[in-house]
Amino acid sequence: MERFLAAVVQTSSGPDRARNLTRTGELVGEAAAKGAQLVVLPEVVAWRGPRDQEPAHTEPIPGPTSEAMASLACLHRIVLCAGSWLETAGERGRSFNTTCVFGRDGALLARYRKIHLFDVEIPGQVTVRESETRAPGAEPTTVETELGTLGLSICYDLRFPELYRRLARAGAELLVVPSAFTAPTGAAHWDVLVRARAIENQCYVLAANQSGRSPHGFADYGNSMIVDPWGTVLARAADTEGVVLAEIDRERLRRVRRELPSLANARLS
Repeated sequence: MERFLAAVVQTSSGPDRARNLTRTGELVGEAAAKGAQLVVLPEVVAWRGPRDQEPAHTEPIPGPTSEAMASLACLHRIVLCAGSWLETAGERGRSFNTTCVFGRDGALLARYRKIHLFDVEIPGQVTVRESETRAPGAEPTTVETELGTLGLSICYDLRFPELYRRLARAGAELLVVPSAFTAPTGAAHWDVLVRARAIENQCYVLAANQSGRSPHGFADYGNSMIVDPWGTVLARAADTEGVVLAEIDRERLRRVRRELPSLANARLS
């Protein structure tokens, strides 16, 4: 499909899994009702709670959350990048942070495990050590769909441009970034990183973020965005739960790549 509507969904997920999935279903339904063919959800969309409770909330894929997401995709006949949730890793005390893509019939098209783990300490603002409870993935992942080729990533991955260049080299046209970016780091870097990944890889970027206050005690940034291959912000959410949409034009992407062929001109890899 050459032109279609895409949506990013912004949620305020917490430790109530049933509430999270119900609210996510409502927002996906809203996006589909407005004509979205591709919908992207945020990181840790199904459950988000204290780190010491994470082992009790991991699950296999297929499993309850993947089945719920597959049902949403099938119900609304959309391609769904289903945010992320905690996948059983086989390592005691640790899990993968995993995103899945589902087709219009609910089929699982791809799975990506977050490669870069958020181990950060900003005094007085944010202290997170994901590696204490999460295991890193290892494989960059693209997936061909009827809407174009998606390049998959999650949140902190956004700071590592080499991942996105590999995705672009593998054919990605749309880069999806389910996220839970914190307010301090988001205010400083979210916009410039999302736009940079779009510009340098000449791709659309769909970045869906969490909003509100996280269970870990700090604020999320919100500001979910859709950015075109020229770096233009096509849609931006506020700081509450909701949906924003924009048109994806694959001919525009090809035109940008043709007129300013930086990908073709690259000398280093």
